[in-house]
Amino acid sequence: MRNPDVYDLIIIGAGPAGLTAAIYAGRYRLKVLVLEKIGCGGQIVLSETIENYPGFPGGILTHELIYKFKKQVDELGVGIVSEEVFEITQSQQLKEPVYSIKTNDNSYETRSVIIASGAQPKRLDVKGEERLTGRGVSYCGTCDGPLFKNKEIVVVGGGDRAIEEALFLTSYASKVTVIHRRDKLRASEILEERARNNPKINFVLDAVVDEIIGKDRVEAINVRNVKTGVGINIICQGVFIFVGIFPNTGFLKNQLQLDELGFVVTDEEMKTLKQGIFACGDCRKKSLYQVVNACGEAAVAAYSAERYLL
Repeated sequence: MRNPDVYDLIIIGAGPAGLTAAIYAGRYRLKVLVLEKIGCGGQIVLSETIENYPGFPGGILTHELIYKFKKQVDELGVGIVSEEVFEITQSQQLKEPVYSIKTNDNSYETRSVIIASGAQPKRLDVKGEERLTGRGVSYCGTCDGPLFKNKEIVVVGGGDRAIEEALFLTSYASKVTVIHRRDKLRASEILEERARNNPKINFVLDAVVDEIIGKDRVEAINVRNVKTGVGINIICQGVFIFVGIFPNTGFLKNQLQLDELGFVVTDEEMKTLKQGIFACGDCRKKSLYQVVNACGEAAVAAYSAERYLL
């Protein structure tokens, strides 16, 4: 007989992936719990509106979409507890793996785990950035680019993603200024060539952003040359920051296979190398980080977990 205090499944994270996994797990009638350290939504809540999620022509406010996700979870009776996970350990006394999920307040036991802890964009940590996030400061060109039609914007970063996003954003913005702290871009040559040949893109190299300015929305930025110390003011209506992201996987403490950046490695069924542990969403190693594929991965993870439990 199974211990009634042991969950069938614990989901770590309540972003789009975690909430989707909860919906599927609830429909499978599993005994499931969601643990979320901050609040529902994940890093998508950094964007005011999402326009590329299927089913919402013209877009939908991010908080409204997350509200709909959570309402479905609530209707299925799946609990969401606001606690941060610090460690996952495995019982050595049972044939079937049972995992202990340790949080800041409690310890929970479960037969399976879905890690949907997401990732965070790296910040510049400059004045005005946090206050104006969602008000002109963005970390996702695909999500927010259409909001900046015929506006002047800045892209911060010099790697492949920054230049890819800069090229993408020229479809909307009237002018894109790329700011990079070094004298050469880190992006591939073909991307740099395309960017330099695009009349909408110009470059400010050897420069860092010191401040993002604006009362209610972004109005300008202050930039400083790292070699001369000379500062300039650039008028803009948007600041897109692409200086990297990092996954929220520090709590795993070498429990799973991670790539060099800390993203969880899985197979196509979202299985990790540890029996009964699955991963999905932005904490997972992959090529595209979007809400729509995070939800798809979560459905697969929940299905795989249910098959495993059977």
